Amino acid sequence: MTSFSIGETDFLRAGRPHQVISGAIHYFRVHPDQWQDRIRKARLMGLNTIETYVAWNAHEPRRGEWDETGGNDLGRFLDLIQAEGMDAIVRPGPYICAEWHNGGLPTWLTGGDGVLRSSDPGYLADVGDYLRRVYTIVAPRQIDRGGSVVLVQIENEYGAYGADTAYLEALVDLTRDAGITVPLTTVDQPTDRMLAAGSLPSLHKTGSFGSRSAERLATLRAHQPTGPLMCSEFWDGWFDWWGGVHHTTDVSAAAADLDALLTAGASVNIYMFHGGTNFGLTNGANDKGRYLPIVTSYDYDAPLDEAGNPTEKFFAFRDVIAKHAPVPEELPSHPSTAPVLTVPLRPAGPWTRTPATGALTAQPTTFDALGHLSALVRYDVLLPEGRGGVLDIAEVRDLAWVSVDGQPVGTLSRTRHDRALRIPAGRVLSILVEDQGRVNYDHRLGEEKGIIGAATVDGAPLTGWQSTPLDVAAIAAQLAASESGAADGELVGPLADDAADVGPSAWIGDFARDAPADLFLETRFGTKGFAFVNGFFLGRYWRNGPTRTLYVPAPATRFGENRLVILELEQLLAHEAGFGPRLDLGDTEE
Repeated sequence: MTSFSIGETDFLRAGRPHQVISGAIHYFRVHPDQWQDRIRKARLMGLNTIETYVAWNAHEPRRGEWDETGGNDLGRFLDLIQAEGMDAIVRPGPYICAEWHNGGLPTWLTGGDGVLRSSDPGYLADVGDYLRRVYTIVAPRQIDRGGSVVLVQIENEYGAYGADTAYLEALVDLTRDAGITVPLTTVDQPTDRMLAAGSLPSLHKTGSFGSRSAERLATLRAHQPTGPLMCSEFWDGWFDWWGGVHHTTDVSAAAADLDALLTAGASVNIYMFHGGTNFGLTNGANDKGRYLPIVTSYDYDAPLDEAGNPTEKFFAFRDVIAKHAPVPEELPSHPSTAPVLTVPLRPAGPWTRTPATGALTAQPTTFDALGHLSALVRYDVLLPEGRGGVLDIAEVRDLAWVSVDGQPVGTLSRTRHDRALRIPAGRVLSILVEDQGRVNYDHRLGEEKGIIGAATVDGAPLTGWQSTPLDVAAIAAQLAASESGAADGELVGPLADDAADVGPSAWIGDFARDAPADLFLETRFGTKGFAFVNGFFLGRYWRNGPTRTLYVPAPATRFGENRLVILELEQLLAHEAGFGPRLDLGDTEE
């Protein structure tokens, strides 16, 4: 067994001064069959530690339905870190931010009565249940029990949100009572206000920043007068949002800041070493006056790109680390070019016209009230006396396609601050609403999704709504299992090509492979929608960019026949899909 503790000036590993040189890999953003590869490459860059958040809503999307299998097998991830001869840092939140939907908090929690991120008893009761489950996994894997875990973080950048010391004390008590004996840390941006509000005297304070290292370390030292200095989030890149650009950072500047940190004797966690992918519907969003949902790729301009290949930053960081610590001589193998394929797409019919379900309600029912975890809800209402006019909705979260009697009228976008549009006379008004990603930062956590508040036409209230949840993954699975595209009579059958291009339409393509391989689905075939390969939910695509590819991890492919399913929401632009040779993350600011 090995000890790990905090000394007067350094971390102490087995009683000797130790500089933590860590990198972040989120197990929930990487296919589990690729965890070992990413961890090994971290060691080859010279890292001695891997850090990960724990995403509560990945493990328990519905109350009481806990999952720690497959991609949620945190224990296996920590064991693989140990097998590579590395240490681990675990950051279980419960709030993680991470540009992950709802900041990692389950919607069943944020939709409840408890006051989030506080000492509210109801909230703490749920948090306690969650943390005890996590620590059942983490506690036996601590370094002093023969495992890999050397540090556990309490909450996450709490000083930017609140100052409830009773809350932090409760988290510490829960953590220690669950058998966590390694040092406990907090992280905050290096400002006096945040560092003072986000921690306790009993916790070791660390900072989060990506530049001006000497200045930020000085601020941190003023609040943490003893023990090692640590940047627990050294931001080496940034995330992207739909409609923006692909963010990159200057390699030499990032390397120089990393060198300054290590030269100062500080420990570091590089955020991110490997960003991975927001597979499925897991992307978060930010709203600081304008709602901006995060893209599917979480490449982050990290040392390993989204597909796990070393970048120029990998080798620059490796050279820096070699000045301060031993670095293996071995280098990662040069990545091979991905197979280039063209896949004809055949129509599988409209896919959002499932029969309306549920009782009539005076107002539209939110995603949250429906307990709906997927991306879409369709709202249908009869127009009084068949009248048209100006449709006015209190708020749409987040994007709505409006039609009357099946004919498209227009869209309402939260990002554009849309509230109204003119509709023609007709019988049935249908509004298809997409949850584009839950806000992951600040006080908008847990906000409801769907049509929020009342809707009127020329000032006359619309009542008698049917709110129909659409599970996009289930629909894709039904389509993939049926050549006709219809399942149990619930989906409309195939349409001719010229009738299926406009409006929500499903498409299927088959392709053969002689071996599993990473693929890059080029998304220029469509406008906006969702893509699946062999049932694996790749995520969202959108012509709004910047991202122009969806990453297909090799374990999602197979020898022989493979099936691609596209659920297009607006307009198909080509009747074939292409797999390209590499990632295309879009235009940069340069």
